[in-house]
Amino acid sequence: MKIHYGTALAAVALVAVHILMRLTQNYSQSLEYANVIANYQFLPYAGMLEIILILLSIHGFNGLRVILLELKQGRAYEKAVSYGCVVAMIGLIAYGSRTIIMVNMGMV
Repeated sequence: MKIHYGTALAAVALVAVHILMRLTQNYSQSLEYANVIANYQFLPYAGMLEIILILLSIHGFNGLRVILLELKQGRAYEKAVSYGCVVAMIGLIAYGSRTIIMVNMGMV
């Protein structure tokens, strides 16, 4: 449960920074293609977005795992849920990281 609390606190802090960064521009301007690409190319900000992605993935899939484990018990079920959540979390992080990597390699 400490992982759940720690990821929640860290995510709240970093999401607050993310929102403050969005407030430096008009909302409609911040969603323009050129500004979005510029944000992903600014490595400190892209790194922060990557950390937010990782924290929220861990937090979300850990919460889902806890909910699923409360529904049913059993050694095989618990292993399947735990491994399934880890695999799904890694898949989500990989897919989310793909955007940042593609922009910085000039593929977009």
